[in-house]
Amino acid sequence: MTDFISTPIFGILISLIAFEIGCFIYHKTKLTIFNPLFISIILIISFLLKFNISVDSYNEGAQFISFFLGPATVILAVPLYKKIQLLKENSLPILVGIASGSCIGITSIVSLSYLLNLDKALNISLVPKSVTVPIGIEISKQLGGIPAVTAAAIILTGIIGAVIGPLICKCFRIKDNVAVGIAIGTASHAVGTTKALELGETEGAMSGLSIGIAGLITVFAAPFILKILNIFLK
Repeated sequence: MTDFISTPIFGILISLIAFEIGCFIYHKTKLTIFNPLFISIILIISFLLKFNISVDSYNEGAQFISFFLGPATVILAVPLYKKIQLLKENSLPILVGIASGSCIGITSIVSLSYLLNLDKALNISLVPKSVTVPIGIEISKQLGGIPAVTAAAIILTGIIGAVIGPLICKCFRIKDNVAVGIAIGTASHAVGTTKALELGETEGAMSGLSIGIAGLITVFAAPFILKILNIFLK
């Protein structure tokens, strides 16, 4: 058994089983709080703690799943291609909306971290919380953050966005499909986009577009905004 746990097959197998259980629970309940990713994370952590299995042993196989995060994000371009005409007609408000959302997200997390007196490294690690994992981890490394904390923050942000994003849009009576998709994608990246796809093809396409653009904006804007806020928040 110990030999099996140390092989890559173990990490891959437990990840797939946990995610399938999460999908089953979600489809049975239809409750957004039972997001398959959220359920699978809880199951995997519980399993590793219960049987005293190290994270390194699990990562022997899980790292291969992480490798496919990039290609999985790229495939979101398919629904966007189907809505390319809609993108052309609304290009300016879409770009302004994504840019505004990204910059406000960075500013708010830095300001709150300052108010809560968080450690600088932790503060920086939370900056790329609203971009997809491959981009967020690289931003965290370049700024001097903690990649593991960044990955956890990104996943948590995505799950929260998928759960409460549609509810917030309803509360504020945001009915435009493009606006809903941009809001969810900019705030909660790929995990939120899975929920946006459930809402409609337009929402999913716009949310998928937001992932890439928000990532690029964050790469360039995060260092600049951090410098400006550090001057004013000292």
